[in-house]
Amino acid sequence: MPDSKNTDLVSFYVNAATRENTVRSYRAAVNHYERHWGGLLPATPNAIAQYLSHYADKLSSSTLAHRLAVLAKWHHEYGFPDPTKAPLVKQVMKGIRQTHPYQPKQARPLQLEELETIIRTLDVSIKEAKDYWQRLRHIRNKTILLLGFWRAFRADELTNIHIEHVTVIPNKGMSLYFPTTKGDRDSKGVTHKVPALQKLCPVAAYQDWVMASELTEGPLFIGIDRWGHFNQSNMTPNTIMNIVRDCARDAGLEHPESFSSHSLRRGFASWADSNDWSLKDLMGYVGWKDPKTALRYIDSYNRIQQHFIEPLN
Repeated sequence: MPDSKNTDLVSFYVNAATRENTVRSYRAAVNHYERHWGGLLPATPNAIAQYLSHYADKLSSSTLAHRLAVLAKWHHEYGFPDPTKAPLVKQVMKGIRQTHPYQPKQARPLQLEELETIIRTLDVSIKEAKDYWQRLRHIRNKTILLLGFWRAFRADELTNIHIEHVTVIPNKGMSLYFPTTKGDRDSKGVTHKVPALQKLCPVAAYQDWVMASELTEGPLFIGIDRWGHFNQSNMTPNTIMNIVRDCARDAGLEHPESFSSHSLRRGFASWADSNDWSLKDLMGYVGWKDPKTALRYIDSYNRIQQHFIEPLN
């Protein structure tokens, strides 16, 4: 006979199989339907169709498709008929895709020269900081940018680095272990190697940050409020995006709002491509499985310039 202890264990492992980012995304979608739009759950096909129509010109079709998938999951979980499969809902989604074709926005890649400009500005800010906490923020931001660029990390990867999973190898670099990652369906864990560099070194930046913050465990990157208090919870991907934009703005780069956290990933891919990395090497280093994914991160203009335009004499 199953007992309550085994039932609790089943619940524990079911919850463990659902990644934190997935749960957050699920809750946000349900909250948007119920609170922002004022919809009721369980929903009818007509209500879902009205919801989609209301946001057709405000949200991308891919976002609406994700919201539909979450609403379908909600109805399945609680044993209600799935209204998202109704012909009316499918027709509305088809019409939205045709009327508002989705064109994905790509973040502007942060070029190596721009990264150098930002780091120079941060180094000056670190030296001239008026108080300890202000200096600490600059040191943290420098580490985020250098580590994010040279490892082509996504924002969620940066926020999920834990100090106890970092190993520094003297004179060589360091390794970062992730117990779970986006593409690691079996949760075997992934280890990334980070090289020590003579310039713009992510390893030296990491050591400076850990020494200055005196952190020994938990999330590597944490928030620092206006009163100088640490926020021990993980930073969000949106926080990383704001840091990239703020640093670009402070360094005087044009159109800082065009940068995002993905600018670090795209910037590294662009740098690797311009330095003749093969697509296979780039995919292996970053962890991409699909060549199409990798090619979306490479600046096509660079490839055209290299292969089809003859240099002027």
